[in-house]
Amino acid sequence: MDELVTLFGGGGFLGRYVAQELLRSGARVRIAERNPLDTYFLKPLAALGQAQSLTADITRPDSLARAVQGADVVINLVGILKGKFEAVHVDGAKNAASAAAAAGARRFIQLSAIGADPAAASAYGSSKGRGEQAVRAAFPDAHIIRPSILFGAEDQFVNKFAGMMAMAPVLPVVRPEAKFQPAWVVDVARAIAKVALSPDPAPALLELGGPQILSMLDLHKWIGEAIGRTPALVSLPDGLSAGIARFGWLPGAPITWDQWLMLQQDNVVSPGAAGFGDIGIEPTPMAAVTPQWLVRYRRQGRFSLNAAA
Repeated sequence: MDELVTLFGGGGFLGRYVAQELLRSGARVRIAERNPLDTYFLKPLAALGQAQSLTADITRPDSLARAVQGADVVINLVGILKGKFEAVHVDGAKNAASAAAAAGARRFIQLSAIGADPAAASAYGSSKGRGEQAVRAAFPDAHIIRPSILFGAEDQFVNKFAGMMAMAPVLPVVRPEAKFQPAWVVDVARAIAKVALSPDPAPALLELGGPQILSMLDLHKWIGEAIGRTPALVSLPDGLSAGIARFGWLPGAPITWDQWLMLQQDNVVSPGAAGFGDIGIEPTPMAAVTPQWLVRYRRQGRFSLNAAA
């Protein structure tokens, strides 16, 4: 395979796994980042001349032409959880798609999120939805990937809760009934690489969720069991947790107002949506892989009697 793939956001949590899957498949990968130093840890994974890092910023259209020159496939993984959503999720996505179209790329992949909707109450969900529209306007045949919450060794979701449980005897739970369908970051990376490199056309829109649907409360309980911790879980009433999110008056408030708005909708795959199964991938349950890294939150770490081998 001699495909050249330009990867925006290759140094991030998901990006490092996507880069690995592309390299493993034999593609040449051009990793475009605002700071190329953030991608150098990927170089040892590539064969000689297989990976290149360069400077590019999707919010600066003038920096993109060199990054996408000659690319067969362009993938945009850049996203933020707070800050200038419009600049990154809408304008930045449009810039990347426009540059790919101008360069003659045959395929463009945009990372979005379950819940993306221009009419969403949250700035995050709304900007992701408008970003999808902007991408499709610039590159009509673009592929949109909407994952649920991602879990993995470096995630800021499962690890965050595990860390809190390891420290606190009592843990408040915001929006305990909100539902999630967590997907393993490696599975999502494999899906993106498959869409990028397969000669067969994939669905234009994929929603990627894992095999389990868990409420926020059940997720906390599952993590507690996995790390051998049993803090008292206190389900907060919506009025109280909304106040914490709005005003941040609780020390170390666990949620922002925009995240609170996002939690008003379940983060699960839409009925009838194309997903992992449509591209031949069986998603991995959390219990199959998380013990590899959650063990560090157990009281004796890997020396715990119940630690994973």
